[in-house]
Amino acid sequence: MKKLLLTGFEAFLEFPINPTTSIAQSLNGEQYNGYEIIGEVLTVDFHKSGKQLVELMEQHKPDAIISLGLAAGRNCITPERIAINCNDGPVDNEGHKPDGEAIYEDGADGYFSTLPIKKIVERLKEEKLPAKISNTAGAYLCNNVMYHGLHYAKQHGLTIPSGFIHIPASHALAVEKNMPSWSEEDLLKGIKIAIETL
Repeated sequence: MKKLLLTGFEAFLEFPINPTTSIAQSLNGEQYNGYEIIGEVLTVDFHKSGKQLVELMEQHKPDAIISLGLAAGRNCITPERIAINCNDGPVDNEGHKPDGEAIYEDGADGYFSTLPIKKIVERLKEEKLPAKISNTAGAYLCNNVMYHGLHYAKQHGLTIPSGFIHIPASHALAVEKNMPSWSEEDLLKGIKIAIETL
């Protein structure tokens, strides 16, 4: 059976709950749409997160990769179009705060997602779940992990679907932060729909 590597992140910054954690954990070991799902939770660390993804790619040799991240404040699911070769943003969980340096000195300026992002958005909308393509994954760890996955695939000649999807806050997080939110059931449903497009 084909393997899908599905990653989430631990809690970070001022957000005590990261809904991507529970999605990755709940789908770990499940079989869905012809894939065995390998769900993993990454650290929020500029020095480690991308390397963790690459190590998981080398260990499991997945046929597809979907990495998930929290986009607190967004009200829809947003597949990311592009990852850029830049680390920047607020402090990570280990106290690192990069200032615009390259992820890879010899890397491409950017890599486009190889997930079927338009199809994902169309299918989500068909199921009455708000979605749109995002043209910036920022320069924090979400972008970092997406870039690492696509860079590794490019360097090793892998033609697998790989990319990143941002999700809104869960209700549990929104109670603390007063922001747009979805139920955990709908967040999970949305990611399953994304997997169905592969």
